[in-house]
Amino acid sequence: MTDLNRIFFVMGVSGTGKTTVGKLLAQILCIPFFDGDDYHSKENIEKMASGVPLNDDDRAEWLRSLNDLAKEHISRGCVIACSALKKRYRHVLSEGIGHSVRFVYLKGSISEVQKRLENRKGHFMPKTLLQSQFDALEPPEGAVTASITASPEEIVRQVLEKIKSQQRK
Repeated sequence: MTDLNRIFFVMGVSGTGKTTVGKLLAQILCIPFFDGDDYHSKENIEKMASGVPLNDDDRAEWLRSLNDLAKEHISRGCVIACSALKKRYRHVLSEGIGHSVRFVYLKGSISEVQKRLENRKGHFMPKTLLQSQFDALEPPEGAVTASITASPEEIVRQVLEKIKSQQRK
Protein backbone atom coordinates (compact mmCIF):
# COMPACT_ATOMS: atom_id res chain seq x y z
CA MET A 1 0.00 0.00 0.00
CA THR A 2 1.62 3.23 -1.08
CA ASP A 3 -0.68 5.54 0.84
CA LEU A 4 0.01 4.60 4.46
CA ASN A 5 -0.74 8.01 5.93
CA ARG A 6 -4.41 7.21 5.62
CA ILE A 7 -7.06 7.35 8.27
CA PHE A 8 -9.55 4.53 7.73
CA PHE A 9 -12.96 4.69 9.37
CA VAL A 10 -14.57 1.23 9.23
CA MET A 11 -18.26 2.04 9.42
CA GLY A 12 -21.69 0.48 9.46
CA VAL A 13 -24.50 -0.37 11.84
CA SER A 14 -23.88 -2.32 15.03
CA GLY A 15 -23.03 -5.97 14.40
CA THR A 16 -21.50 -5.63 10.93
CA GLY A 17 -18.02 -6.59 12.12
CA LYS A 18 -16.38 -3.17 12.29
CA THR A 19 -14.03 -4.15 15.11
CA THR A 20 -13.03 -7.51 13.63
CA VAL A 21 -12.47 -6.12 10.13
CA GLY A 22 -10.82 -2.98 11.48
CA LYS A 23 -8.31 -4.94 13.55
CA LEU A 24 -7.41 -7.15 10.57
CA LEU A 25 -7.03 -4.15 8.27
CA ALA A 26 -4.82 -2.34 10.80
CA GLN A 27 -2.70 -5.46 11.29
CA ILE A 28 -2.11 -5.87 7.55
CA LEU A 29 -1.29 -2.17 7.11
CA CYS A 30 0.87 -2.13 10.27
CA ILE A 31 -0.98 0.86 11.71
CA PRO A 32 -2.83 1.26 15.02
CA PHE A 33 -6.46 0.24 15.51
CA PHE A 34 -8.95 2.05 17.72
CA ASP A 35 -12.50 0.99 18.55
CA GLY A 36 -14.76 4.03 18.53
CA ASP A 37 -16.96 2.41 21.18
CA ASP A 38 -14.11 2.91 23.66
CA TYR A 39 -14.49 6.68 23.26
CA HIS A 40 -18.19 6.92 24.16
CA SER A 41 -19.00 8.71 27.39
CA LYS A 42 -20.30 6.69 30.32
CA GLU A 43 -23.66 8.43 29.84
CA ASN A 44 -23.87 7.36 26.17
CA ILE A 45 -23.05 3.75 27.02
CA GLU A 46 -25.65 3.70 29.80
CA LYS A 47 -28.24 5.24 27.49
CA MET A 48 -27.65 2.65 24.75
CA ALA A 49 -27.46 -0.22 27.25
CA SER A 50 -30.90 0.80 28.53
CA GLY A 51 -32.30 0.56 25.00
CA VAL A 52 -32.44 4.27 24.18
CA PRO A 53 -30.84 5.29 20.87
CA LEU A 54 -28.37 8.15 20.86
CA ASN A 55 -29.37 11.40 19.22
CA ASP A 56 -27.16 13.85 17.34
CA ASP A 57 -26.41 15.85 20.50
CA ASP A 58 -25.31 12.66 22.30
CA ARG A 59 -22.94 11.84 19.46
CA ALA A 60 -21.42 15.32 18.95
CA GLU A 61 -18.65 15.13 21.57
CA TRP A 62 -17.90 11.51 20.67
CA LEU A 63 -17.48 12.34 16.98
CA ARG A 64 -15.18 15.28 17.81
CA SER A 65 -13.05 13.03 20.02
CA LEU A 66 -12.69 10.51 17.17
CA ASN A 67 -11.72 13.34 14.81
CA ASP A 68 -9.08 14.44 17.34
CA LEU A 69 -7.83 10.84 17.57
CA ALA A 70 -7.56 10.67 13.78
CA LYS A 71 -5.66 13.96 13.67
CA GLU A 72 -3.21 12.65 16.28
CA HIS A 73 -2.39 9.73 13.95
CA ILE A 74 -2.39 11.56 10.64
CA SER A 75 1.33 11.10 9.98
CA ARG A 76 1.34 7.34 10.55
CA GLY A 77 -2.26 6.46 9.77
CA CYS A 78 -4.74 4.39 11.76
CA VAL A 79 -7.97 2.43 11.55
CA ILE A 80 -10.94 3.54 13.63
CA ALA A 81 -14.12 1.46 13.94
CA CYS A 82 -17.09 3.82 14.16
CA SER A 83 -20.70 3.58 13.04
CA ALA A 84 -20.53 6.93 11.14
CA LEU A 85 -24.17 6.45 10.17
CA LYS A 86 -24.96 9.91 8.80
CA LYS A 87 -23.28 12.09 6.23
CA ARG A 88 -22.89 14.92 8.77
CA TYR A 89 -21.18 12.53 11.21
CA ARG A 90 -18.68 11.59 8.50
CA HIS A 91 -18.11 15.29 7.88
CA VAL A 92 -17.21 15.82 11.56
CA LEU A 93 -14.98 12.73 11.56
CA SER A 94 -13.02 13.98 8.54
CA GLU A 95 -12.99 17.68 9.43
CA GLY A 96 -9.55 19.17 8.79
CA ILE A 97 -8.16 15.88 7.44
CA GLY A 98 -10.56 15.02 4.63
CA HIS A 99 -7.74 14.45 2.15
CA SER A 100 -6.40 11.62 4.33
CA VAL A 101 -9.67 9.92 5.27
CA ARG A 102 -11.15 6.85 3.65
CA PHE A 103 -14.43 5.29 4.76
CA VAL A 104 -14.86 1.52 4.57
CA TYR A 105 -18.57 0.71 4.67
CA LEU A 106 -19.58 -2.75 5.89
CA LYS A 107 -22.96 -3.30 4.30
CA GLY A 108 -25.55 -5.86 5.32
CA SER A 109 -29.30 -6.28 5.41
CA ILE A 110 -31.19 -5.99 8.67
CA SER A 111 -31.84 -9.76 8.69
CA GLU A 112 -28.12 -10.53 8.16
CA VAL A 113 -27.13 -8.21 10.99
CA GLN A 114 -29.86 -9.50 13.32
CA LYS A 115 -28.48 -13.04 12.94
CA ARG A 116 -25.03 -11.79 13.93
CA LEU A 117 -26.33 -9.87 16.94
CA GLU A 118 -28.16 -12.93 18.24
CA ASN A 119 -24.78 -14.63 18.64
CA ARG A 120 -22.92 -11.63 20.09
CA LYS A 121 -22.22 -11.58 23.81
CA GLY A 122 -20.95 -8.90 26.16
CA HIS A 123 -21.66 -5.78 24.09
CA PHE A 124 -23.54 -2.82 25.56
CA MET A 125 -25.56 -2.22 22.38
CA PRO A 126 -28.80 -4.23 22.57
CA LYS A 127 -30.17 -5.71 19.36
CA THR A 128 -33.41 -3.80 19.99
CA LEU A 129 -31.61 -0.65 18.79
CA LEU A 130 -30.71 -2.13 15.41
CA GLN A 131 -33.76 -0.73 13.63
CA SER A 132 -32.92 2.78 14.87
CA GLN A 133 -29.45 2.42 13.36
CA PHE A 134 -30.86 1.36 10.00
CA ASP A 135 -33.33 4.26 10.20
CA ALA A 136 -30.45 6.70 10.76
CA LEU A 137 -28.12 5.14 8.17
CA GLU A 138 -27.27 7.30 5.18
CA PRO A 139 -25.16 5.00 2.99
CA PRO A 140 -21.93 6.78 2.11
CA GLU A 141 -21.02 7.91 -1.37
CA GLY A 142 -17.47 7.22 -2.44
CA ALA A 143 -16.72 4.76 0.35
CA VAL A 144 -15.08 1.40 -0.17
CA THR A 145 -18.09 -0.89 0.32
CA ALA A 146 -17.94 -4.55 1.30
CA SER A 147 -20.71 -7.06 1.98
CA ILE A 148 -20.77 -8.60 5.44
CA THR A 149 -21.67 -11.96 3.93
CA ALA A 150 -17.96 -12.59 3.23
CA SER A 151 -15.49 -13.67 5.92
CA PRO A 152 -13.55 -10.90 7.69
CA GLU A 153 -10.38 -11.98 5.86
CA GLU A 154 -12.17 -11.86 2.50
CA ILE A 155 -13.65 -8.45 3.32
CA VAL A 156 -10.20 -7.05 4.10
CA ARG A 157 -8.79 -8.59 0.91
CA GLN A 158 -11.60 -6.99 -1.14
CA VAL A 159 -11.14 -3.63 0.59
CA LEU A 160 -7.40 -3.59 -0.10
CA GLU A 161 -7.98 -4.56 -3.74
CA LYS A 162 -10.52 -1.76 -4.17
CA ILE A 163 -8.18 0.77 -2.57
CA LYS A 164 -5.28 -0.29 -4.78
CA SER A 165 -7.42 -0.09 -7.92
CA GLN A 166 -8.61 3.42 -6.91
CA GLN A 167 -5.00 4.52 -6.37
CA ARG A 168 -4.06 3.42 -9.89
CA LYS A 169 -6.74 5.68 -11.41
